[in-house]
Amino acid sequence: MGREEQIEEREVLDSIFPDEIQDISDTEYRVTIVLDVTNEDDEEAEPPTIILGVQYPDNYPDEAPRLDITTPPNAPKHANLDIQTDKARLLDALAPTIDENLGMAMVFTLVSTLKDSAELLIAERQAAQRAVVEMEAQAAEAEENKKFHGTAVTRESFLSWREGFMREMEEAEKRAVEEKEAETKGKKGKEEKKLSGRQLWERGLAGKGEEDDEGADVAEGVERLKVEA
Repeated sequence: MGREEQIEEREVLDSIFPDEIQDISDTEYRVTIVLDVTNEDDEEAEPPTIILGVQYPDNYPDEAPRLDITTPPNAPKHANLDIQTDKARLLDALAPTIDENLGMAMVFTLVSTLKDSAELLIAERQAAQRAVVEMEAQAAEAEENKKFHGTAVTRESFLSWREGFMREMEEAEKRAVEEKEAETKGKKGKEEKKLSGRQLWERGLAGKGEEDDEGADVAEGVERLKVEA
């Protein structure tokens, strides 16, 4: 009974995957799966390809098929898919499909599930890479904006600035007063040294020095005449 179902399924698969299926033996074959993904780094690069190996046990489909996942020989390594690392994850993704389809032909469903799982895995990794790039760009932009916005003002920083500003204003005002007083004293001293003739007359200082000198000269002349006589 099992072998008849296996032959029937194999014939159906030939019509669905005429160019993708390759026989290894009467009970073993491989299906090549080309993934539909966006190559963000290189749009002209060939899409990644994986191979699902299927081997029928005697009791298939009542018993799960033996599966393996490989890549074509010399296939270029995809940036977001490494079969050596990702094989276990992809095979685990097929387990629910196998459990749900025991007793029925399931290889076509397994091929579709594997294709979806591999494409989803690549898409998740591409999204994670884009998120990292965007975060780095936002961080760089925020750092650049700091040059224009300066440091954010808090209540504590404002009070500290205000205290320093008021202290500087008081010191500046004190210096201005001291300079004004020094300037006033300087002007007053100069005015006392350079009195006008009217100011000297009003203060009784005008001609005082000359009169004293003249009086002394007259007294000295009279004294000299007395001696000569």
